This record gives sequence, structure tokens and C-alpha cells, in this order.
Amino acid sequence: MSVVEVRNLYKKFGKFHALNGVDLTLNQGEIYGFIGPNGAGKSTTIRILLGILKASGGRASIFGKDTWKDAVEIHKRLAYVPGDVNLWPNLTGGEVIDLFVGLRGGDTKRKREELLERFALDPSKKCRTYSKGNRQKVALVAAFASDPELFIFDEPTSGLDPLMEQVFQEYVQEAKDAGKTVLLSSHILSEVEKLCDRVGIIRQGEIIESGTLSELRHLTRTNLLVETKKLIPLIGEVKGIHNVGEDGQTLSFQVDAEELDSVIRHVSQYGILKLESAPPTLEDLFMRHYEHKQETNTGGNS
Repeated sequence: MSVVEVRNLYKKFGKFHALNGVDLTLNQGEIYGFIGPNGAGKSTTIRILLGILKASGGRASIFGKDTWKDAVEIHKRLAYVPGDVNLWPNLTGGEVIDLFVGLRGGDTKRKREELLERFALDPSKKCRTYSKGNRQKVALVAAFASDPELFIFDEPTSGLDPLMEQVFQEYVQEAKDAGKTVLLSSHILSEVEKLCDRVGIIRQGEIIESGTLSELRHLTRTNLLVETKKLIPLIGEVKGIHNVGEDGQTLSFQVDAEELDSVIRHVSQYGILKLESAPPTLEDLFMRHYEHKQETNTGGNS
């Protein structure tokens, strides 16, 4: 059953097209990774889902309800954590958490205490004294303690140290195991890769690829480390090979998935002593989609 449905979504700010026909579906109990560079349209999409912005065209629904018209009803069943949390400066962290959790009712005291301990947060301090990381912790504790049906995270671990990132990942996995749905927009590709069932890559307001990680990996390259008895001449000119590095008789390079078979056959002629293969990471996939754009952007610089 789909929890979030976005169809042909458009958003214009004057003449600027922030979103250009975005399609997105989140199913119940799934973690969906939403990735792309700054300005790609991630936050605009999320603000439309939250009912903060009105779409210029298309439709967006959560729990079968219109995200603009039924925003109040929808918010009763979701929790949102942005990348830069603003809190009431004169309230304590604990008071803010109680305020958010209280909006949903229920007795979550034990869960709240567990979260405060795991995230190492002192709830007695005024919010104005908190660092960025601690403000994120307040929002995350409030979100997980609220026990909503849908979590929307927009760069939620911004400002957290690696240990706290790990705690966050554990609670996201726990939410999934409990049948909750999660939309995770993140720059930390290892986080997305570790947690997400499906991924959507947005570029210039358009979803350019979406699917499971295994479905998307055919688009990227496998990393190979090869040691041979004889030196392989002109390895960089072989079709499908990229980014060649040499260390004596050992070569490292990337291979397009569709050329892997022919590359292995070519290399084997030179007597393979060692061959190591690493599957492509989401980071490889991400960089391949954007490398052309980056080269174009930097090509004119002196």
C-alpha cells in the first residue's frame, strides 16, 4: 500500500522551474532514499509534501489525502526533522520534546528516556545553549518518541558525530521493522546505501533514476584491482575501462558493467595473479550521474 504518492509534480518560482514533473511513490514499511545536490529540488518536494508550499501543477498525497488541503490531518500522523532545526530559545530541550510528543498523545515516557540516553542529550538545558548537533538531537528524540506512521527526514544527521549517526540509523531500522514508512533525504550516501530499500536521484527538478540499489547499480562501474604476470599495454584504451591507477604490476580501475566480461577476458591473457572486485557503491552511482555536470561547470574556470 502506498503511503506517499507524487505524480507529475511541478513548482515554479517566477520563471524558475524548481520541480519539473516529479513522480515519487513510498510504500508502507519502506525506507526511500532521496538524493541529489543542493538546489536539485529535494527540499522543495519535501515542503510540498508537508503542505508548506503549494504545487504549481500535478498532485501530491499522503495517506490518500491532499498534502495542501489536508495538511493538518496529515501532520497528526507524521514526524518531520529538517537539516537545521530552530527551537524556542527559552524552552528547555525536554519541554520542546514534551510539546511535540504531547501533540500526538499517548504515554511515551519510557521511550523518551531511552532516546535521551541513547542520543546523549541533556533535556534540562535551554535550547539557546544547544549546539547545532544538540538541536538535531532534540528534533530526532521528539520524532522517534512520537511514534508516527511516516517519518520525513531532510538531512537529519547534519551536525551529528558518527556515533550519533549510528544511533539514528538504528532507530530508523527499528521504525521500518515496526512497519513505519521513512523518506530520507541525505547527503551521506553511505547512510542512504545502508538503510534504504529504494532510491530516487533528483537533478535539476527531475527524478533521473529511481529503483532498488541492485536495479540502479547496472548504471555504474565495478571497481577492479588486478595483478598480472605480464604488463598490460594501453589498459586505459580498452573499451569500458576508466580511472586507471598503477602501482608496479598492480592496476586499479573501474569497468562499465556491460563491458565487465570482455575486460576480464582481455586482462586474463596477461596471466592473472590477483583479482579483487568491489561492487559499485551508491557514491559511484551518484558521482557518475553528476560528473558530466561538474566537468561542464568547472571546464570554463582558469
